[in-house]
Formats: sequence, C-alpha cells, structure tokens
Amino acid sequence: MGNSSKNLSELLAYGVEQIKEINPSFMKVLEREYQRQKSVLMMVASCSIVPPSVLACTGMPAVNITAEGYPHVRYHAGCEEMDKIEELAISNAKKIFKAAYANVQSHSATTANEIVTYSLVRPGGLIMGMNLTSGGHLTHGASVSYSGSDFQVVRYGLDENYLIDYDKIEELALQHRPKMIICGTTAYCRKIDFKRFREIADKVGAYLLADISHIAGLVIADLHESPIDYAHITTTCTHKQLAGPRGGLILSGKDAKRKLFDEDMTLEEKLQKAVFPFFQGAPIMNQIAAKAISFDIAASEGFKKTMQRIVDSAKILAEHLQNIGFDVISGGTDNHIVLVDLASKNISGDVAERALEECGIIVNRNSVPNKKINGKNTSKRPAGIRIGTNNMAQRKMSADAVKKCAYIIADVLNHIHGDNLEDFKIDDTVKSDVLHKVSELCKEYPIPGYETNY
Repeated sequence: MGNSSKNLSELLAYGVEQIKEINPSFMKVLEREYQRQKSVLMMVASCSIVPPSVLACTGMPAVNITAEGYPHVRYHAGCEEMDKIEELAISNAKKIFKAAYANVQSHSATTANEIVTYSLVRPGGLIMGMNLTSGGHLTHGASVSYSGSDFQVVRYGLDENYLIDYDKIEELALQHRPKMIICGTTAYCRKIDFKRFREIADKVGAYLLADISHIAGLVIADLHESPIDYAHITTTCTHKQLAGPRGGLILSGKDAKRKLFDEDMTLEEKLQKAVFPFFQGAPIMNQIAAKAISFDIAASEGFKKTMQRIVDSAKILAEHLQNIGFDVISGGTDNHIVLVDLASKNISGDVAERALEECGIIVNRNSVPNKKINGKNTSKRPAGIRIGTNNMAQRKMSADAVKKCAYIIADVLNHIHGDNLEDFKIDDTVKSDVLHKVSELCKEYPIPGYETNY
C-alpha cells in the first residue's frame, strides 16, 4: 500500500514500524520504557499518565506546520486547520478554568512564568515568592534560575507548623513593596488562600501571579479554591494533574481587560505580545492539539472522579504512614502531595528515592523545611521524599490498595542499611517481597488504556 492511501491511524502505525526498521535497538528502548511504566508504581507528584488519545495527538501531522502568530493572523499560509486546533484549545481552557483569557502557546510552565515575569517586571525589579526549601519553584525567585538572577527577590517561607504564614508575607510585602507576588508551590501539602494573597498584593500595588501547576486538576474539580479571579495571571503546566502533553498555559479572569499599572494596554494585550513575538516563535501545534483533547477530558465527570480519588488517596497514604511511625510534614495533606520527613529515621532523601526505585516504587527526593541529614539539606541530599497520588488515582486504586502502598513503602524504608548512594543496601527478602507486591498491584490496577487488550 502506497503512502498516499494511508489514513491517519495507518500513518501512525507505519511510523512505529519505521522506527523498528531505522533503529531496532532504539525501538527496544522505547518498548522497555513503556513496559516499565506499566509495571511500577509511579508516585512522583509532578507526573500523570497521558491517556492514549492525548498520546496520539502528540504524533499528529500538525507538527509539520509552522504557524507563527495567532488564529486568523498567522505569518504563514496553510494554517486553516491549525486555527481550528488552537481555537478549540483556547475555548476548552477557558471553559474548564472559567477564565476570560487563555494563551495555549507557551512551551512549558517555566516558559509561561518567564513570559509573565519579564512582561510585568523589568529586569532588576523586585519580585516575591516562596523559597525552594519551603516548597517553592525555581521560577518563583530561586537564585539558580533567571527569576533569582535577573530580579531582586524577597523570599517567604512557612511557619513552625509548616503552613504558609500570611501575616509574615503581608509584613514582608509592606516592607519591601514588590512589583509582583508569586503564589503557588511544588511541595506544599495544604490549601492556598488565593483571596488573602490578592488582598496583600492590592495593599502594595503588586501584580499577583498564581502558579497552579500542581493543583490545576483539583481547581477544575472544585476541590481547591480557584485563583482565576483573584490572581491577575494564573499559569500552569499541562502535564501534571491535567494529564496532558508537556506544555504551559497562561490564564486570566476578571483582570484580563484591565489596563496595566504603568502602560496603556490591557493585561491580555500585553501577554499576547509577550508570548509571540517577544519570547516565542512558532507554536508547537501537535502539542496544542494534545492540549485541546486533554482539556476536553478534564471537562468530564470521569476526570472529576479521578481528582476526588487523588485527594482521598493522599489522605489515606499520609494517615497510614503516620500510623506506622513516619513524620508527615504539616500532619497530613489537602491535595495530592505527601511530604515525608526522614530526618528522624536518619535516612537521606536521595538514598530513600533510590531504594524505593529498586523496589518498583518511583518517588522523588525533596527538601524538608528546617531539617537536615548529617548537617545537610540540599537538592542532591535532602531530608525527605515527596510522594504524589495522581497515578494511583488514575489506576483507580481502592482505599485498601493505597494502604498497601503505605506499608510497602515503610517496609523498604525500614530495611535500608547504610546512608550513602554508593554503599546502601536493602534486605534481599524485603526487596523480593516488595517487588512481588508491586507487580500484583500493577496487574490488579492497570493503567487505563494501556492494558494489553483494548
């Protein structure tokens, strides 16, 4: 059959066959990774499993098109269908977030935050964000990021109960009067009061940026307060809880058509020009197609049920880890994150991460505020681990299955010998037993759509 007669489904299947012909060993790498994902318990809080429909969109021929500009005002011909793809993504994004404005072109949440920050604050200006060790993000003012090197930064943290200290934030804001305040976290287990953040921002005449990359799904499902009409701008990635492609999203609510503080243009006009042509060139149209379909899925009742399972599973996991002797930061969780302090066990987060990985459980090492292991609490050797329940919920795990996960995590952590990556060891019998239990759980709760029989 000639290429000209292939329909779209056949084209994608043919592409897979071509990989096998071009580089058979590389195809084996891709196949092994697919099988690995199905056979391990992925509990990294910053990940979700992409549904097959979204996965397919990333391989669509839309990747072939250069579509600089926006729908109906492109700088290239041949974009009629691209306009429809992007318009659907924009419409869907506005719908699920109840937003007045959406830009779907940013390549990542980091890019989205960069675009917003440089658009509203001149380099050298003052911004305010949560520090990394308290659960902030690189783009919120970390010294190793553009946000901490090109801007002056006031960093805020948590109180003694590991909660956001809004009174302290207000005090710092009134003292330093930043041009922009960033709220949103990567390793914070409790709900964020966006209304209070806006009140603080208004007192000092600052823009408020809410980065909801980790809780976007909960916001859609009304399981967390939405920042859309509190923050001037809301950003998110599209691959964490949204289970979409790797990419970013910029949103705004009632402030979208308001004039900027110091320029004669609206916020949405500024953002449109900032995304293109100031920061980015042509959008990645196959990724935008994947965003569109993932937003469709996020509008479904099934998605909302998954979000509820995420929250329920995280509470169960936190409760049972505490019951069997582990310190959970803030005493529990309101979202998908369980942050475990391992300092009292004298286990470093990097060793715990590797030990769990060897047993088929994927988490990530994470800093714990004000805690150290052997005098250190760095990104490479932190004092804890961060566990997320997005994937567990997607697998539709029961409450009993989540409890099992807590116990097998504990089994591994309680049987680690040594505290260096070079020489630590897990009891062989424990490792074998945990690997068996992980395998059984993965078989009992397969990834929807990734099963052998479709």
